[in-house]
Amino acid sequence: MHTSGPGTDPAEMVTVRYWAGARAAAGVAEERLAGGSTGDDLVAHLSTAQSRPGLLAVLPVCSVLVGGRASSGGDQIAPGAVVEVLPPFAGG
Repeated sequence: MHTSGPGTDPAEMVTVRYWAGARAAAGVAEERLAGGSTGDDLVAHLSTAQSRPGLLAVLPVCSVLVGGRASSGGDQIAPGAVVEVLPPFAGG
């Protein structure tokens, strides 16, 4: 799994959107990564981003949605999918 760059086919990419505290920890609102892996693979990849140690702390408490549905982690993420990383929200 890698971020998009020259020579990367956009149709093979997954869009990852970060919300609230996950966005702050990632330092970006969204990014595009190579698709075709599982939710667990994606979270493991995001956890190894050495330039974003805050994301490593936030990810374990986040919900991961793939195409608007909660991911069980072992679910395959098809190229072109939208993945949303949502930390717990405080209500009021």
